Amino acid sequence: MTGKAVNKAVLGRLLSYVLHDKKRLAIAVGLLLMASLADVSGPWLIQHFIDSYIAKNEYPLDMVAGLALAYIALMCTAAWFKYIQALRFNDIAIGVVQTVRKQLFGKVLNQPLSAFDYMPTGKLISRITNDTESIKDFYVLVIGTVLKNVIFISVMLVVMSLLSWRLTAVVLVLLPIVVAIMVLYQRKSADAYRKMRDLLADINASMSESIQGMSLIQLMRQEQAFSKQFSSLTRRHLESQVGVMKLNGLLLRPLIDFLSGVALLSIVALFGISGVELVGVGVLYAFISYLGRVTEPLIELTQQLSLLQQALVASERIFGFIDAKQQSYGDDVQPLREGRLECHDVTFSYDGKQQVLTGINVDLPHRGFLALVGHTGSGKSTLASLMMGFYPISQGELKLDGRPLASLEQSVLREGIAMVQQDPHVLSDTVRENVCLGRDVSDDVVWQVLAKVGLDGQILAYQQGLDTRLGSGEANLSAGQKQLLAMARVLVAQPKILILDEATANIDSGTEHQIQKALHTLRQDMSIVVIAHRLSTIMEADEILVLSRGAVTERGNHQQLLAHQGHYWQMYQLQQAGEQLHQMEELAVAESAVQEN
Repeated sequence: MTGKAVNKAVLGRLLSYVLHDKKRLAIAVGLLLMASLADVSGPWLIQHFIDSYIAKNEYPLDMVAGLALAYIALMCTAAWFKYIQALRFNDIAIGVVQTVRKQLFGKVLNQPLSAFDYMPTGKLISRITNDTESIKDFYVLVIGTVLKNVIFISVMLVVMSLLSWRLTAVVLVLLPIVVAIMVLYQRKSADAYRKMRDLLADINASMSESIQGMSLIQLMRQEQAFSKQFSSLTRRHLESQVGVMKLNGLLLRPLIDFLSGVALLSIVALFGISGVELVGVGVLYAFISYLGRVTEPLIELTQQLSLLQQALVASERIFGFIDAKQQSYGDDVQPLREGRLECHDVTFSYDGKQQVLTGINVDLPHRGFLALVGHTGSGKSTLASLMMGFYPISQGELKLDGRPLASLEQSVLREGIAMVQQDPHVLSDTVRENVCLGRDVSDDVVWQVLAKVGLDGQILAYQQGLDTRLGSGEANLSAGQKQLLAMARVLVAQPKILILDEATANIDSGTEHQIQKALHTLRQDMSIVVIAHRLSTIMEADEILVLSRGAVTERGNHQQLLAHQGHYWQMYQLQQAGEQLHQMEELAVAESAVQEN
């Protein structure tokens, strides 16, 4: 973020989008020039009529009628050219805005996940919507208005100088003062508009986070606290808007109207001094008409500075995101043949200061079953993210099929290794689209993967089958069914390695058994990595890693770790005791119900 009033680099970059199609822009500018010439010719014709006929008290019918028809034709021509050039400029501007939005969203999709670690969702949405809307105003309103008014004023000054250079000199003396006012306004408003934009992004972020966390807010009875926080943001945003409005009220119309009045008095005074013999009454009329016409363009130009300032501030943020470092991949395009995964002394830190993982070693063979367990914050999900290639490794090496993960091309990595997260996202769309996710997949394949994870029976129970809408549509899935849907989703691509991140954390024992059956089937085709708190899910794992504070403290299969009687044994005993208590409670409830009946 620059502290300058005008970031010339950002302004030049915005203009470069328009200059990309020079031919279309030249046609639009040509139409604008024709409209301006037709527009300023009206007062010139009236001046000619006053000095040539009214002053001489001569009214030849044919000449008067010809001038009247010419005046009407000029006004109609000016209106037509204005309409055509406005369409041209809007077409160019909207096309440019679409290009910017596509670039921005494309860059967002390819940002490394670390870019979203500290970026609130509301602020990101604000950049994509509100900031691009400000850029649209820049192209649609600012550029068109500036070109129109600059060309109009330039043509008008040329015509005025042909009529009387003395009176034109009066106007030219005042123009630098107007320009100075515009520059002063732009400099004064820069920080104000930047602050207003930042507060608007904070408001969007607050709304987004409050809506997403509504259940938490109501459970903790924090409605009033969040309402006060939101009110504070809106009040500060209102104060910044009022400050901008005061600045507009002081430096825009009042000063320009004052200078216009000074120019008018100066012209009248010069007319009185020079006399009619030097400046005709018609010329005086034309100058007064032109001066009245030049006031509005000057005010419009100054008013566009506010939109220009908003666009520059929004562009700084958008271009900052577009220019941010993208997710990098290798150039090895050879698909994975096996699901073999190796980690050699892997060390990782999110911020470069605090180590999250230290010296991790893993050797997962093809069709192997690896489990990661440990308390919250031990580094399990971080290790899974490194296996997916979401973050670059700080130290050590991670290999897939004996090849460094960093050397693999994006499509190879994403098709070869897939993840089912703890809380899978379900689209508000059909079952088919939730499984396919835009990929070209036949219904037969969709049913095959649904059957493989045990979800086909549930979908068949829906009247519309694969066309049933999920999410906010016609049906809602349970937490366990969402996990099964996510598994079916990744199986469409038949990955060589499947990672399940807490896939059984929030499901019932019946669904857990169904997922275990699915895992047993999947092991025939791929390697599996499971992160789990519920140890019953991973009892058949070939190797279990117990993590604590980013390091492996124990490793082995289920029986070996129980025999060791370390941390894993303690976790297992606690879960067994918890399950026994739960069974006793269910039995007591059942016996109580029988006695009541």
